[in-house]
Amino acid sequence: MTTIAPITTEDRAEWDDLWSGYLSFYEEALDPATTDATFERLIDADSGFHGALARDESGTAVGIVHWLTHPSTWATTDYCYLEDLFVAPGVRGGGVGRALIAHVRAWAEQQGAAKLYWLTAETNTTARGLYDRLAARSGMIHYEIDLETGTEA
Repeated sequence: MTTIAPITTEDRAEWDDLWSGYLSFYEEALDPATTDATFERLIDADSGFHGALARDESGTAVGIVHWLTHPSTWATTDYCYLEDLFVAPGVRGGGVGRALIAHVRAWAEQQGAAKLYWLTAETNTTARGLYDRLAARSGMIHYEIDLETGTEA
C-alpha cells in the first residue's frame, strides 16, 4: 500500500535521491543552490509551493510530486499546476504515479481550484499512457523563452 504525506525536513536525503533521478530522467542539471532553494520552498508552508512523498509498504520513498497554484484570467478561482512528478524506476506501473496525482487532485479540489494541469515530454510514453487515462489533453502546444540565457529556440 502506498502512503503519501507532505515533504518534511526529515525527508531531505530521500527527496534528494528522487529529485536527482527526476533531473537525470529529463537530462537536466541544476546547481546545488537551486536544489536547496527548491527543497526549502517545499517545506515552507508560506511559500506557495507544495510537495508530497510517496512511500511503499516498507516505508521506502518511491515517488515525489510538487505543485503550486496561480490565478487565471479564465476562472474566478486558482489553477493548480503539477510541476514535478517522479516515480522510482523499480516501482513504475504499480500505481504510485496515479496515487500522487490523486493526492494533488484531492488537495486542489479542497482548495477550490478550477483546474489541475501538468506537462510532460512528448517522448515520455510510459507516463503519457497513465496521463491519457486520467486527464484530457488540452491540445495546446507549450512554448518558452529561457530568460536567464535568452534562449528562444
